[in-house]
Amino acid sequence: MEVHKRCHRKPDGRELILYGLKPLEGPPLAEPQEALAPAPHLRYHPLRREWVVYAAHRQERTFLPPKEHCPLCPSREGGFPTEIPFPTFQVAVFENRFPSFVPSPPPPPEGLPVPAERALGRCEVVVYTPSHTGSLATLTEEERLLLAWVWRERYQALYALEGVRFVMPFENRGEAVGVTLHHPHGQVYAYPFVPPLLEREAQAFRERPVLQELFPHLEPYRVDGEGGFLAFVPPFARYPFEVWVAPLERHPGLWTFSEEEMAAFARLLGRVVARYDALFGEPFPYVMVFHAAPLGEERTFHFHVEFYPPKRAKDKLKFLAGTELGASTFVVDALPEDTARRLREVL
Repeated sequence: MEVHKRCHRKPDGRELILYGLKPLEGPPLAEPQEALAPAPHLRYHPLRREWVVYAAHRQERTFLPPKEHCPLCPSREGGFPTEIPFPTFQVAVFENRFPSFVPSPPPPPEGLPVPAERALGRCEVVVYTPSHTGSLATLTEEERLLLAWVWRERYQALYALEGVRFVMPFENRGEAVGVTLHHPHGQVYAYPFVPPLLEREAQAFRERPVLQELFPHLEPYRVDGEGGFLAFVPPFARYPFEVWVAPLERHPGLWTFSEEEMAAFARLLGRVVARYDALFGEPFPYVMVFHAAPLGEERTFHFHVEFYPPKRAKDKLKFLAGTELGASTFVVDALPEDTARRLREVL
């Protein structure tokens, strides 16, 4: 797939990249001159043995603006100046205005009683479409495939940055998971460390091919599949309607997919979201996270996508409470084989 790319530097220094199936012509519209100086840093949690990111400037991020002030829509001459100073685009990626990691971080505060480090990395916003409404399910096949190629390109670009050890695209969808902008979009974080969960996954994959051993036993948990990819409710799901999407053959990440695999993967993601929306006849909230190989784990890691939906019924949310938050031990009130059947039969 031939993808055209146009880079633009915003007045505050942040990078904006526009992707399309055709070259994007024309000059940018006027942008506000705004000086930003985010100063995130890391502090080490000695009991959990993990880094915590502190980014106090994120308290000021845009919160559920009206449609006419959406910062992810295309800008219009004489209209509200958005993050994208062009009247048209297909997919846009820009450095987050309220980042948790930055390419040139300041040093952490002095005198802290725990270890602290610079929050080196990068946080990007990925705008799926110029349309203010929609989802992975409603994009055209061509639009969804373009988006998949953008994710692939961002993996390659961000892993090439000095100091980056793990890259994670994700999407938060719906106010139930805390979304502050309704425009269809996701994010990509480039971390200076490997998060604990990914360290545990990498260790599991180093020991044995966990997913490939699991696949032959997943028929009762199968939701959908296509072209060497399987969508399933894991038999150990922690959320009632949790779904994973994975290639049957091991890949460390999107960057090793063939063109045919890219197309099958994009279609299957769209159908998973369509099944979610059909389940209760309304847009289904979820967090979607890509799990690709951390730097150095490419030989054994098995790429997969995990969906964490907060709903346990049409009008009931799954809240994390004492045992989940305090002990990291989940209690699930729906059987994975039952939720898999419901999602399988809904379309």
